[in-house]
Amino acid sequence: MTPAITDQHNDGGGQSSVDSYSVWAIPPDDVSNRIKKVMLGLRDEFGGGPEIEPHIPMVGSIRMTREEALNKFKTISQLQPGLISAFVARVDDVVTRAPYYQCVCLRIHNSQSDVYMFRHNFNYITSIYAVFPYVSLLYANLTDEERKKAQEKVSVLDETIASLSFPITRVALYKINYKDKTLKSWEKIAEYPL
Repeated sequence: MTPAITDQHNDGGGQSSVDSYSVWAIPPDDVSNRIKKVMLGLRDEFGGGPEIEPHIPMVGSIRMTREEALNKFKTISQLQPGLISAFVARVDDVVTRAPYYQCVCLRIHNSQSDVYMFRHNFNYITSIYAVFPYVSLLYANLTDEERKKAQEKVSVLDETIASLSFPITRVALYKINYKDKTLKSWEKIAEYPL
């Protein structure tokens, strides 16, 4: 039996406009809550930034219509059942990067082919720089020194988060807008249990 895809906003509107979409692997609620505590501590100390839903980007920003994005998302389960399955995400390290959306991250061990299957299904091509799986902990523009302090703060907030492992049993399709750094316009469109 094929798992159901839940369309969060099936209003039929905006079908023909081209927008940006992203596919996210979603941690279980208990892990998300633990990660959110670290995120809150970082936001409190390093000047705010938007509240982030914990996730591993499987497919970054793709430009297409809502209908095209939903069809590609549905293809994963309906045309290729069992091809993408639940997997265990294992944190390798806490890293910092210059890009706003990857300022402080949990780097996820890169041994899963699932990320590449999603990218292939969406005809998504990315640079090697963007390939490593991660969970962003802070969206911000920080200096190198501030990023180093934020990286150290992560282990103060949660001593064992850098060795965390957790199951990924669901993925979600989000409509995103990288120009909106508040994330207020970002919305979950659909969810698929693995």
